[in-house]
Amino acid sequence: MSAPSAELLVLGLAAILQAVQIGLAAWSMNRDGLAAWNASPRDSTPAFSPLTGRLRRAVDNHFEALAFFTIAVVLVQFTGSNGTLTATCAWAYLIARIFYVPAYALGWVPWRSVIFGIGFVATMAMILAAIL
Repeated sequence: MSAPSAELLVLGLAAILQAVQIGLAAWSMNRDGLAAWNASPRDSTPAFSPLTGRLRRAVDNHFEALAFFTIAVVLVQFTGSNGTLTATCAWAYLIARIFYVPAYALGWVPWRSVIFGIGFVATMAMILAAIL
């Protein structure tokens, strides 16, 4: 078995990042005294602290971004478009997503949007590299 491509490696690391984000949001909910709600069927939504709300929205945002990034990696892999450009874009995506978590949690304006944009442009560049 050979080592994964840079793009597949980053996809795996992005999935781990998503798991870490879920854990951070759960930790914040528990810190807010919402451990019972967190373990419940969640039939209603309590009021979250600003930090918990931001961490939960960051999780949701990464699920959305990860869908596009996964498509980009699949396209790159299946078309054999792997190269310096796609590897660089994949790493740019992951680095942006890592910085996105504190940017969202701490309310960095306008940097949260700038950081999101870097990851999104990197993902779109991968898609374009694969289909053009």
